Amino acid sequence: MQPEKNSRQPDSVAQIKSRAGRIRKFLKNRYPATETPLIYGTSFQLLVAVILSAQCTDRQVNRVTPTLFRQLKTPADFAGARLKAIEKLIRSTGFYHNKAKNIKNCARIILDEHRGRVPRALDELVALPGVGRKTANVVLGAAFGIPGIVVDTHVARISGRLGLTENKDPVKIEFGLMEIIPKTEWSDFCLRLIFFGRETCAARKPKCPVCGLHAICPYPDKTKAL
Repeated sequence: MQPEKNSRQPDSVAQIKSRAGRIRKFLKNRYPATETPLIYGTSFQLLVAVILSAQCTDRQVNRVTPTLFRQLKTPADFAGARLKAIEKLIRSTGFYHNKAKNIKNCARIILDEHRGRVPRALDELVALPGVGRKTANVVLGAAFGIPGIVVDTHVARISGRLGLTENKDPVKIEFGLMEIIPKTEWSDFCLRLIFFGRETCAARKPKCPVCGLHAICPYPDKTKAL
């Protein structure tokens, strides 16, 4: 009987770390710049932008935030704004009712409990409305230079395809990647994976024939032609 297509012997920790090192080197050479594409001026504005990016592209968020941040700049501005006014400004990012409510409540809590400053601790960030570990780690890395593993759909998909994790749960993926990626590279590595996912390793039609990681990628369903 022929073995199933997806069956293979699990890699050792040493093999996974070795592959991760080659992947890191490739991604660093390909994407030397690792600044978030989101447009913002302050840490609070970054937090707002990341909340808006849920189920929305960075490009669309960047179309919305210049006007948004001209009218509402600070936590006090958002906390004092009418909910309908916030909704109108962010409507095109989708799910604007919940996003507006979460942003307004975030602003209020930051004013009341954090003296108007975005907290720099993950546990305090995830306690804010609409802020999960992914959003918190983006803010910590981009605004404060505190490394974090950001697990979005690209990072989850590609780390699985490249054999860096067998987990599907984002939190388990996050902690697994923390074990094989140097801490100083956590934020940059994830952002580079996101860039790579958008450019090459797409969800439906990955560009495997032109992928620079093709030779070390164990993904069993590689595309043979573009």
